Amino acid sequence: MNVIDQVEQLYMKENPPEARIGETVRVHLKIVEGEKERIQVFEGVVIALRGGGTRSMMTVRKISFGVGVERIFPLHSPQIIKIERIRVGKVRRAKLYFLRTKKGKAARLKEVETRREPKG
Repeated sequence: MNVIDQVEQLYMKENPPEARIGETVRVHLKIVEGEKERIQVFEGVVIALRGGGTRSMMTVRKISFGVGVERIFPLHSPQIIKIERIRVGKVRRAKLYFLRTKKGKAARLKEVETRREPKG
């Protein structure tokens, strides 16, 4: 293990948040305004994951009042409180940049059906 890896281990979270491409997630962020702190929620589709270790980033896209908004979150940032998975989309690509050009229903992803075991 080289020196960079040892330094990165100090800043990595114990349980890194699980996020995959195509999932709709709700990211809870700690926002500091002056002396006050509050939690802000950003909900959208994960369109890209990149990097490794403490440099891993997640790009989340949502439509707000008809305008596409993308935010890039460092996964090991202390400002991220938690990441909730809402929906899992079926995707066949590593990056979903094509969603930037889609509007309305065309921008939706098919949902992955979860297997349910029969009762009894």
